Amino acid sequence: MVRHGTTKFSFQQVDVFSSRALLGNPLAVVIGADSLTAFDMAAFASWTNLSETTFLLQPKSADADYRVRIFTPVAELPFAGHPTLGSCHVWLSSGGRPKNGDIIQECEAGL
Repeated sequence: MVRHGTTKFSFQQVDVFSSRALLGNPLAVVIGADSLTAFDMAAFASWTNLSETTFLLQPKSADADYRVRIFTPVAELPFAGHPTLGSCHVWLSSGGRPKNGDIIQECEAGL
């Protein structure tokens, strides 16, 4: 749990590409980050100091199940492999359910 102002956000640190702790690619995923600004997201990503940190948001596209923004400690990325997979895992484990069978993730690069 992380606090920003008076709001608390859940986040998870996951190991992508491994079922065993400390053997995968680490990723921090902030859940329900819609009220965070890009500045807030960049600051949080810098604080985690991981190669990538993602933020799960409500989608802008009606076709998407959720939206993800991906940040490194110094910049936002339009797309990256392990962050999209790890974010999907966290979305599903947090109760996310696809609308139409397939999971449609929206990111800066598209659907």
